[in-house]
Amino acid sequence: MQVTFCRLRTHQWCFVLFNVILFHALLFGADFVEEYFLRALPYVDMRVLEIKDKARKLNMEPIRSNLAKYILSQSEVCKGKDVFLLSLIFSSPGNGTRRDLIRKTWGNVTSVRGHPILPLFALGMPVLVTTQQERESQKNNDIIEGIFLDGAENQTVKIVTMMQWAVTFCPNALFILKANEEMFVNLPSLVDYLLNLKEHLEDFYVGRVIHQDTSNRDPNSQEFVPFSEYPEKYYPDYCSGEAFIMSQNVARMMYAVFKEVPTTVSADVFVGICAKAIRLIPIHSSRFSGKSHIRYNRCCYKFIFTSSETTDTEMSLAWKEINNGKECTLFETYYGLISCKILTYLDSFKHSHMGTIKNNAMYFGD
Repeated sequence: MQVTFCRLRTHQWCFVLFNVILFHALLFGADFVEEYFLRALPYVDMRVLEIKDKARKLNMEPIRSNLAKYILSQSEVCKGKDVFLLSLIFSSPGNGTRRDLIRKTWGNVTSVRGHPILPLFALGMPVLVTTQQERESQKNNDIIEGIFLDGAENQTVKIVTMMQWAVTFCPNALFILKANEEMFVNLPSLVDYLLNLKEHLEDFYVGRVIHQDTSNRDPNSQEFVPFSEYPEKYYPDYCSGEAFIMSQNVARMMYAVFKEVPTTVSADVFVGICAKAIRLIPIHSSRFSGKSHIRYNRCCYKFIFTSSETTDTEMSLAWKEINNGKECTLFETYYGLISCKILTYLDSFKHSHMGTIKNNAMYFGD
């Protein structure tokens, strides 16, 4: 009887261990596979060499001497400086309160481990012309304002304008971060990641990669993309536009092919098509949240790079707690990541479920 009892206990432990492994595989398996196994082989052809040569020979002097594309240019802000990371924070003109909060939290970081960071806000023109941006710029010297209406329909124009600014006025920036104003960005963690890179230093484009996204063929939709503009079924892999990083070299290469890419697609897809045009494979990192809001946990937020749709209160709390000097133990980090992951999945499920109910209600209402 004793032998039978021991065997039973062994089987029980095996069952528990199996379920623990299965739980972790389901929770983290997709991210692990995407990050380490779904990297396509790089393209190799003469086209890449031609684009690199064109990027090296870009003459930005006409734009540098003629600031007609910018209302607020900050054209001297990078001059004579070493910039490790240029943070371009895409903001809406009327969101001055949010910009002030970012300046007090993660946008206040100007150096990590001795590596300079330059945070700047990227804006277009407001629908109703005001002097708010000019006054704000005079006070903080951190606003770039392009000559285009800032709205959903002009986000591709916005990213083209701001990448042109980075290549023209901040060519000494080693890396460029594009982040939307609703994001929380853990700059210390992000810089540590960049400092530990062993490869891809020049040809670097990283974020939360979207696979096999399809174009919108509905002519009644604002996001409609005609076959004449983009005939393929799937878009190339691209980094979610909420936040991504690219090297200066990649920005220059993309700028060299801008005119070859359709502008009717969304801004993040546009960047992805540019990446394909220069034969560049985006690198996936699950530490970028994409569009997901990551439920707050101090040790989880110390590990991840970004979280979307962060409230003002949550951003202030997160920034205060991850910079209080208190380190997380291995167990605390493990527990924090598990907690974040599960709660974020539950939130996503709840939102999709509520969306389905809402759509059904509208359908039956019609």
